[in-house]
Amino acid sequence: MAEMAREPVDPHAPPQLTFGRKLADGWNRFLDSDVFYSFKRSPLIIGAFVVTVILLLGAFLAPWVAPHDTMDLASLNLMDAFRPPVWEAGGDARFLLGTDDQGRDVLSGIMFGMQASLIIGFASVVLAAAFGTVLGLFSGYVGGRVDSVIMRIADIQLTFPAILIALLVDGIVGSVLPRQTAEELTYPVLIVAIASSLWVNFARTVRGSTLVEKSREYVQAAKVIGIHPVLIMVRHVLPNVMGPVLVIATLSLALAILTEATLSFLGVGIPSSEPSLGTLIRIGQEYLFSGEWWMTIFPGVALVVLVLAVNLLGDWLRDALNPKLR
Repeated sequence: MAEMAREPVDPHAPPQLTFGRKLADGWNRFLDSDVFYSFKRSPLIIGAFVVTVILLLGAFLAPWVAPHDTMDLASLNLMDAFRPPVWEAGGDARFLLGTDDQGRDVLSGIMFGMQASLIIGFASVVLAAAFGTVLGLFSGYVGGRVDSVIMRIADIQLTFPAILIALLVDGIVGSVLPRQTAEELTYPVLIVAIASSLWVNFARTVRGSTLVEKSREYVQAAKVIGIHPVLIMVRHVLPNVMGPVLVIATLSLALAILTEATLSFLGVGIPSSEPSLGTLIRIGQEYLFSGEWWMTIFPGVALVVLVLAVNLLGDWLRDALNPKLR
């Protein structure tokens, strides 16, 4: 009877209509979900979401919306160096947040620098999530000595701060490769260095969830009917352990951005010739006590606001996806 009551599907209907209907149904289910209900009841989380979206749009649309192109050396004028913000005496309306020691607009530098920080942060989290999820899934499902070896490596790495792991990887690559090659591979090296310090949390969480899932009836039934273990892990176990991975990825994004900023501040990250929140803060702090406070304060505030907004969203997502708190 339920089958007869369904609306008949026109086989000649355009595919885009069917996709649109599925998209609309998925959107309606999201609006009726507990996650969206929790989101709309928290003004703080809504504010964090709006701030995050604004910062993301400002960063990735920087080539089109930034007041100045900080990478265009022909447009720089040393006579514009050390200009204060527009509301200070001597400020210029062309530079709302002032300029740095090279005459580059601080606001434009923040937008381009945030773009670099976000690209490295996103890429390193994706790499760490992929690597950690695979190791955690394999470790939890196989067990035995494989599980012991992987987890002991993870335990050893947890004894070292993330910044030291990233510094170690960056230093090894810098000493092995020629200087010019290392500079050309700055972004990939930073991504690998940061990801190598973040994969442990993903691996340990996925391993714990896998140990729970592999003892459930649907996994046992798949084993009985002879499905290959790899297919069981990919088709059955993996989709059920991805919830915690999403939460950890959101929280790890803030840590990855901070790690990149720290490395750049220490001079082992993005070179000074390229914008980054860390390099902007490092350059600005050299002139902080001479009165040019805006060169380091504004990039620092942008970094704090970005990390705080992402952390708030990560904390909310962790609570919203936890069935025990519903």
